[in-house]
Amino acid sequence: MASVVREASIGDAPISVDRLLGLVREPAVGGVALFVGVVRDHDEGQGVRSLDYTAHPSAAAALAACAERVAQAHDVLAVAVEHRVGHLEVGDLAVVVATGAVHRAEALAACRQLIDDLKAEVPIWKEQAFAGGGVEWVGLPPGDEA
Repeated sequence: MASVVREASIGDAPISVDRLLGLVREPAVGGVALFVGVVRDHDEGQGVRSLDYTAHPSAAAALAACAERVAQAHDVLAVAVEHRVGHLEVGDLAVVVATGAVHRAEALAACRQLIDDLKAEVPIWKEQAFAGGGVEWVGLPPGDEA
């Protein structure tokens, strides 16, 4: 059976929701689930000015493996995921996950598992620049906090 993962990528270009949606639409798909992660203007009571995402060299392979594992665990027909790296401003898209299945339940379950697994397993870290000054790294491995 061919892989249902249509894309699993990390890049510095803006993400197109329409492009990822197109990757999971096909005639047998009756339900599409999307998760769109957007840079917000606050975190834990502090104003956020911008984020800088950094990925470990192994992150692309880890993301692909994560997407394949989720696709195999769920009855989905197509999966696409893209995460941005580099400098992002408030309102920019940071990550998009799209899943397509015959029915909505499978698409929703796979989408949720993929974003949760990505956040837990793929070595991508963010440095938040706060509106009042200062920065904070989020997602670094234990012992690597800046």
